[in-house]
Amino acid sequence: MSKMKTPSEVLAFAREAACVMVDLKFMDFIGQWQHFGMPLHQLSEDSFEDGFGFDGSSIRGWRSIDTSDMLLIPDPTTAQVDPFFTTLKTLSLICDVVDPITRQPYERDPRQIARKAEAYLKQTGVADTAYFGPEAEFFIFDDVRFEQTANAAFYALDSEEGIWNTGRSQGGPNLGHRPAHKGGYFPVAPIDSQAELRHVMVQTLEEVGLIVEREHHEVATGGQAEIDIRFSSLLDMADQLMWFKYVIKNVARMNGRTVTFMPKPLHEDNGSGMHCHMSLWKDGVPLFAGDTYAGLSEMALYYIGGVLKHAPALCAFTNPTTNSYRRLVPGFEAPVNLAYSGQNRSAAIRVPVGHFSPKARRIEYRVPDPTANGYLAFSALLMAGLDGVLNRIHPGQALDKDIYALSREELAQVPSTPATLAEALDALEADHEFLLKGDVFTKDVIDTWIAWKRKNEVDYIRSRPTPGEFFLYFNT
Repeated sequence: MSKMKTPSEVLAFAREAACVMVDLKFMDFIGQWQHFGMPLHQLSEDSFEDGFGFDGSSIRGWRSIDTSDMLLIPDPTTAQVDPFFTTLKTLSLICDVVDPITRQPYERDPRQIARKAEAYLKQTGVADTAYFGPEAEFFIFDDVRFEQTANAAFYALDSEEGIWNTGRSQGGPNLGHRPAHKGGYFPVAPIDSQAELRHVMVQTLEEVGLIVEREHHEVATGGQAEIDIRFSSLLDMADQLMWFKYVIKNVARMNGRTVTFMPKPLHEDNGSGMHCHMSLWKDGVPLFAGDTYAGLSEMALYYIGGVLKHAPALCAFTNPTTNSYRRLVPGFEAPVNLAYSGQNRSAAIRVPVGHFSPKARRIEYRVPDPTANGYLAFSALLMAGLDGVLNRIHPGQALDKDIYALSREELAQVPSTPATLAEALDALEADHEFLLKGDVFTKDVIDTWIAWKRKNEVDYIRSRPTPGEFFLYFNT
């Protein structure tokens, strides 16, 4: 993204851009950006070493109150002008988190985990760069309401282009042009009513340094969209994913709309995934191109083997919400089948066709969704793939069949993703040694992630009746 390398370059950039404020952003453990601001005169070259103190006990999954002091260290390579502070020009910096006593990186800082994953890759000698290209789908809605109390629960979503509004009569004439359920893929206006809004999103993404490759309406009705950004190295792409979500949500808000990256907000229509394209390179040479299946190298096959072997545990990071498993339902387009294929989109791993250059040879892991914390998810995927490469885990035969035409006996031979977040967390608890290599993930990180998710999400959902249960059971 940014080409600045040194604190002095950042300060010169801020002055030239007429910035008067600084916004310091950092990633919490679960997956949201946090921030605080200050006048630009509070930022000096020393700040990039001395850092800024904050209360770590107030951040989800971090310090207890008796050891709460922490430091944010701004990363000069992340400097950008934040496009959403329109009254006063504001410099944005992404920060790393360190312990103020030891001055060591904080082990639960997701950004530090991504740094360690990249360092471990080089340490293995397998490659020096892991490239990631996530496709984070999302919904654009016009109105969202939800509530959860002891005696009531509901949600209501609306979109002017939702197929459910074809009978709407209030608020003027009904012009009728709307994508049907599963009919949103690529129709032009007036059925696609949000192209111009996506164009504004694209322009704003490029203003903050992301390279956009394309945008389009996605399959579902009600405003599902996709904007694809160019691949990059692991840490940089995780930073870019946070900018991506930040820009998309704020552009929508400025235009009277709202965006969600929730995987399954609508019943009986496609959910939002985050297909992740991955490849390894060394000394500028792509390592996934070869003469085995679909033009892949032997290394790429072993990488696939590692990802498929550890996929149930990976789901705890790549599909980290209870709602993630409303999307991962067998029998639909969701990639629940833990197999690989050249073109089969219901397989967990696809090898994209149409790109014959060795530089474009990659694999596409289709299981993840955009609720994932990119720093953790990309790092976990890399560690699983490297486990496959280092231990020569072959993925077996490709699944080049119509999965929906398989017999029950054939389908029983194909492993599948976990059915719930609870199952994914159990899988991670049983299978995480591959993540501990090189001290990339620590036992503390794994244990804290599992405990936090079980207590705050799994138990929260498990103990509450849903509106659907009233439809099914109230008159029993």
